[in-house]
Amino acid sequence: MADIQEHKATVAKYVKNLNTAALDGLAKNYALVLSNKDSQYVAATDESERITVRENFLKKKLGLTNSDAELDAAVEAVGAVLKDEHFKSRLAYYYILAEKYNKLDLFIK
Repeated sequence: MADIQEHKATVAKYVKNLNTAALDGLAKNYALVLSNKDSQYVAATDESERITVRENFLKKKLGLTNSDAELDAAVEAVGAVLKDEHFKSRLAYYYILAEKYNKLDLFIK
């Protein structure tokens, strides 16, 4: 099971201008999820998992009102970015999506 630092290292591999304050806030916000072996990774090929990311993170947490098709495309695009990762970190998924929609400030305390 990966620890928070491993998840943060994964994010750093894929993000050019890492906002460490936002990353720390996101990691703190999702510490429980990241500590659970069943929820710390996103099963990118599983449609129900992609729907969960869309509904619970993009819509509920980030407050996005974009169409489901647009949000689904964004979730799939992150899967493509992380294609070389056998286990796709939920923290990396969420950070990249929050960055795409300019919502990183939600996680800075």
